[in-house]
Amino acid sequence: MVRADYRRDDALTSQESQQIRLTPEKVRHLSVEDLGLTHPNPERIPRFEEIEVLEADDPILMASRNLLATFGGLIFVGPPGTSKSWYAARLAVTLAGGDASLVRFVQFHPSYQYEDFVEGFVPLESGGFKLVPKHFLELCRLGEDHSEQSAVLVIDELSRGDAGRVFGEALTYIEKSKRGLPFSLASGTALRIPSNLVVLATMNALDRGADDVDAALDRRFAKIPMDPNIEILAQFLNEAGMRDDLRNRVLEFFRLVNERGRANPYSALGHTYFIGVSDEGDLRRVWEHQLRFHFDKAYRLDVEGRADIDRAWDRVLAVGKAATHPATDVEVPDADVGELAEAADAEDAP
Repeated sequence: MVRADYRRDDALTSQESQQIRLTPEKVRHLSVEDLGLTHPNPERIPRFEEIEVLEADDPILMASRNLLATFGGLIFVGPPGTSKSWYAARLAVTLAGGDASLVRFVQFHPSYQYEDFVEGFVPLESGGFKLVPKHFLELCRLGEDHSEQSAVLVIDELSRGDAGRVFGEALTYIEKSKRGLPFSLASGTALRIPSNLVVLATMNALDRGADDVDAALDRRFAKIPMDPNIEILAQFLNEAGMRDDLRNRVLEFFRLVNERGRANPYSALGHTYFIGVSDEGDLRRVWEHQLRFHFDKAYRLDVEGRADIDRAWDRVLAVGKAATHPATDVEVPDADVGELAEAADAEDAP
């Protein structure tokens, strides 16, 4: 293998200034650590084997078990920052009996298709192609080999892909009543979707990469709403050490924004935006680098509504001044939701 080096010739134009010089030296393989690409806070992105299972009395776990007795899968639906991926990951590990090897995570996007998800041909080094199973087919076989446990597929950003194109023939047989029935894939591969295969998905209903979610998939899945939660937000702020007066103004802003979200769903704001926020400096950073862009999109056709949001935010940072709306203390439940800080998920906390 040869290495391509670049040299700059200042006498040439910018387009001509980069020339490739080939050398017989081998390419040096660099790790992500060598390139300085490691995540600055890796403990915020736990691997499945590091995720703790949910408590037996967790309300979402109990609701999920009941729904999965009837439906082929579950979809966590809600605006950004509402812990959808956090819950989906922990529910997946819990349903798999704590065995992370029985959990698979995929993310849909507009170019994601059947060959990436079910099975497809891949090139061989020796030439030619080989038909190989992909995530869904592998997990079906894994479920058959571990019939006493659940094998769990987690699909992030469900609405960004074309579900009909991605699932193909399997779309029909993922239905609970059709589990175990034999059918053939496009290649002729025989398949049965085992009854212990669980599909969990997350989506923001307003965030589309394709058209509306395929109706055939939609009716085979139960939906669990994941809404902005002011009690979880209050606990985040308490754990970060935010003083009471500032905390109350943040809670009042959060309440106002999400009340407006009933008329303008794009305005809805999740609680995980405020993880680790402890003072005015943190709030300014969140506003300047995240929230103002969120509201620019939500109110791009409503100048007056956008101005109202700006005024409400100014009241949050009005140190020493009373808020226009009386702040109401929020009683935080005893349940430990502090671990949600591990997952200001890729989709949930931009």
